[in-house]
Amino acid sequence: MTDFGIGRRELTLADKFRGIQWGLLLLLGLIAAIGFAMLYSAANGEFQPWASRQMIRFGVVLIAVLAVALIDLAYWFRAAYWIYAAALLLVVAVDLRGIVGMGAQRWISIGSFQLQPSEVMKIALVLALARYFHRLPPENVGRIRCLLVPALMIALPVLLVLKQPDLGTAMMLLAAGGALLFLAGVPVWMFIVTAAGALMAAPLAWSMLRGYQKSRLHTFLDPERDPLGAGYHILQSKIAHGSGGLFGKGFLQGTQSHLSFLPEKQTDFIFTMIAEEFGLIGGVVLLALYLAVIVYAFAIALRSRSRFGRLLGLGIATNFFLYAFINTAMVTGLIPVVGVPLPLISYGGTAMIAVLIGFGMVMNVGIHRNVRISRYAQSRLD
Repeated sequence: MTDFGIGRRELTLADKFRGIQWGLLLLLGLIAAIGFAMLYSAANGEFQPWASRQMIRFGVVLIAVLAVALIDLAYWFRAAYWIYAAALLLVVAVDLRGIVGMGAQRWISIGSFQLQPSEVMKIALVLALARYFHRLPPENVGRIRCLLVPALMIALPVLLVLKQPDLGTAMMLLAAGGALLFLAGVPVWMFIVTAAGALMAAPLAWSMLRGYQKSRLHTFLDPERDPLGAGYHILQSKIAHGSGGLFGKGFLQGTQSHLSFLPEKQTDFIFTMIAEEFGLIGGVVLLALYLAVIVYAFAIALRSRSRFGRLLGLGIATNFFLYAFINTAMVTGLIPVVGVPLPLISYGGTAMIAVLIGFGMVMNVGIHRNVRISRYAQSRLD
């Protein structure tokens, strides 16, 4: 494929604005609005300290989202490896000069802002893998030697994040990387062999886990073995879920959260607040909004004429699914408790920025859906 030929034209800024998926932005805004309301409730009816900051961040980042969406798709293709390298250096910097919080070293300070590089890596990894498989001829996707580079791309950040330690984010990076390999066409038998190898290595992995991580797994299997210690979080979460019933206790009326029985109510366990105050119906409505966003993103990605665009859009959508699934499964006791925020709902700057920038790239794929990118980042508009 070559650059624009005779009769071809580049997209103008007006073309790009017309191509913005405002419906997707509306869905993201609705989810964020639910988050603002729950953070207001978590602070007992006050905008400070969480809701006001989250609202300001959202408004500022929306400008960046539009900028990301309007930049030529070929630019993101060319910059993919550089973005991955920068994110990897930031993850390494956490080990050298990171800030310790809640028993883990996951943040670095940039002025007054605390950045969590592992959240940036979730987007950077998808970008880098999408570029790699775009340039790889389809007949080589199933060759082991051609999968060594993407395997290393996934393994490096996973191992560095595990060292922080951050098991939840490491799981997400591994799952997102594996999903993108599958979407790129890697044969299923390779996943089966890898899974079998992981099972055989389970005893070694268990011996390498830290004490608190082993405690979380024990608690997952039997949370009542230590109801006032390791099992406290999940037991209180289950009590709050059950007390909400079908329609909930009402906005600002949640007893588990407002009487401080529910831990981390503004971050990891905010879905529990929703279930307590708005009941099963409220939880289902939020999950339906998440599903709508994921389906919308998949539809955008699958319409892209470039392999890079398809893989980028599908990878970002998969990342978003993992955020929502892991958090909701965690607070309902389906999987062990790990530190994964509920996207656009939980309080936190880096996670929200990463999610929104990711969807800026999804919109970019939609705007440039008819742009073909050659293996060497040349593009043409069909």
